[in-house]
Amino acid sequence: MLEERETKEPAMNPFQKNESKETLFSPVSTEEVPPQPLSLPKKPPPKICGSNYPLSIAFIVVNEFCERFSYYGMKAVLTLYFLYFLHWNEDTSTSIYHAFSSLCYFTPILGAAIADSWLGKFKTIIYLSLVYVLGHVVKSLGALPILGGQMVHTVLSLVGLSLIALGTGGIKPCVAAFGGDQFEEKHAEERTRYFSVFYLSINAGSLISTFITPMLRGDVQCFGEDCYALAFGVPGLLMVIALVVFAMGSKIYRKPPPEGNIVSQVVKCIWFAISNRFNNRSGDIPKRQHWLDWAAEKYPKQLIMDVKALTRVLFLYIPLPMFWALLDQQGSRWTLQATRMNGNLGVFVLQPDQMQVLNPLLVLIFIPLFDLVIYRLVSKCGINFSSLRKMAVGMILASLAFAVAAAVELKINRMTPPQPGPQEIFLQVLNLADDEVKVTVLGDENNTLLEESLRSFQKMPHYAQLHLKTKSQDFHFYLTYHNLSVYTKHSVEEKNWYSLILREYGKNISSMMVKDEGNKTANGMTTVRFINTLHKEVNISLTTDIFLSVGEDYGVSAYITVQSGEYAAVHCRTEDKDFLLNMGLLDFGATYLFVITNNTNQDPQAWKMKDTPANKLSIAWQLPQYALVTAGEVMFSVTGLEFSYSQAPSSMKSVLQAAWLLTVAVGNIIVLVVAQFSGLVQPEDLQKPADKQILHTQGNVINLETKKTKL
Repeated sequence: MLEERETKEPAMNPFQKNESKETLFSPVSTEEVPPQPLSLPKKPPPKICGSNYPLSIAFIVVNEFCERFSYYGMKAVLTLYFLYFLHWNEDTSTSIYHAFSSLCYFTPILGAAIADSWLGKFKTIIYLSLVYVLGHVVKSLGALPILGGQMVHTVLSLVGLSLIALGTGGIKPCVAAFGGDQFEEKHAEERTRYFSVFYLSINAGSLISTFITPMLRGDVQCFGEDCYALAFGVPGLLMVIALVVFAMGSKIYRKPPPEGNIVSQVVKCIWFAISNRFNNRSGDIPKRQHWLDWAAEKYPKQLIMDVKALTRVLFLYIPLPMFWALLDQQGSRWTLQATRMNGNLGVFVLQPDQMQVLNPLLVLIFIPLFDLVIYRLVSKCGINFSSLRKMAVGMILASLAFAVAAAVELKINRMTPPQPGPQEIFLQVLNLADDEVKVTVLGDENNTLLEESLRSFQKMPHYAQLHLKTKSQDFHFYLTYHNLSVYTKHSVEEKNWYSLILREYGKNISSMMVKDEGNKTANGMTTVRFINTLHKEVNISLTTDIFLSVGEDYGVSAYITVQSGEYAAVHCRTEDKDFLLNMGLLDFGATYLFVITNNTNQDPQAWKMKDTPANKLSIAWQLPQYALVTAGEVMFSVTGLEFSYSQAPSSMKSVLQAAWLLTVAVGNIIVLVVAQFSGLVQPEDLQKPADKQILHTQGNVINLETKKTKL
């Protein structure tokens, strides 16, 4: 989407700045060399409904729509597949995701070389599309739980992704230019409109697939879990359709023969100039006006002049990798930010990863809005809104988008509870006994650190913050119940949340320590956990496909992730009866504990407690940053291509497209490196003031400190 903006065809005179409107070009040469005979049909190619548009472009546009649906549909669920199916950690998943994206923008160089020097565009598209389809098949097989184990799934996934990267990258520089080849030179205006339709097909395919494939993954169950095989299989089917549709137009295509690889010539010319200058660095040898003039001994003057013009344009590409790296944060950092926001918009609930759909949607709106309205209004006001000014404004808008994102992040952090740091834990106490219990936390010298009296089925109004002397430590508790006094201890580890559960054991009192879920879920959904005080195991059906069993006599379940919403009648079953639990409203992003208790006159009931507060800030607050960054993208990237191509010689336009795609690859590498090293430095001093501020404003954490460690 971001990197494939093509709207209009280039001008024939490369030095007329205001005539070129091209925003997508191919490293495959079409106009850069003297014309050669085309394999034209014997009669004029058929047109669409009597217009000047060749019928062949219909096959190419449909092919592009299906291919982009295939690529972005697969990519939409890729990170969740890494996390929850292959069970990789977040750093590894992020790194592989961006390594795959980067590879997809290195392989166009290979595809261009094959098309220019060997097979031509048509055969290159056909053969690499077969590789593309094979990659989807292998990737889908790797998502079948019944096919092998973890190692088999990993190997199939990596092989499939490699084949997909080769296929999608290899055909990327060929398809758009092959469509341009279908037009005669006298139909330049129709060719310009073709590129606009071609671009719309890209965004339409990505927009629809980003909605559909997450639903195929989450709403359909395969082998008792999310159906990643279907989510990968449907995009693979679309790629098969893309290949079949493209092949159907074979007999009516104009097929230019291979014309030589200009990218290779440019690289060789630059390398020879550098090496020749190094070999002749003696002071006795006369200097030359430009460093590229040192290639004059081997390469023609016209090529050297074109490469000089190319290097001047490439200077504009220096900030591009960082620009792409920033835009890629929509799929990573901004999505993680959305997991800590409330997706309930009233009419519907928006999932965190669905916010990415805003980008292609806004692009489809902004392109005609800017071209037909904003730019024309600015022009009528007498303002010379040149290409460089558009790019400058685009960069400012992108910077403002990240300033807005930072402001939203600060607001979220102020609403987020503090997290235990190194050598710290958070502790709460729950009294599930039938009468009042007095709890005393003792220090190593029997000094009282905390004293709390809790009535039956009452919990502490806050978590207590306990400081440890080591990473793990024993804490001592003195419990008073009726006339009984019980002394107990429990082990804890740093950076965790704990609940001390008090319960009756006959006429005695006992306790158990359980670890709580202190962090928000990775996908922003609601998590629940159950404690069963009944003497029989309870089977709970939270939804039609989420079931769990909770053991008898204070059995504690694992955390279960569910959709937020109203759960007024949850079906439960013991060995001798069925009953319904009213769990009430489960808010977005919150963590709940339900204690199943017996009621003498009625069915068992659930005591509801909220361990982690719900996300309060609406996800709609991300809309301004998405609007700003998309507007910046339209003004910077699209205009940047138009301006750079209008300044470059026509023979160098294919090299510029190769350089443009390489900047996308480098941008993904930047994100990859940041993802690998961002977790290495976590300054503790930066978190301490934040904790103190939250403690001061919320007043819900008590600082306790032990004087001695007892292991």
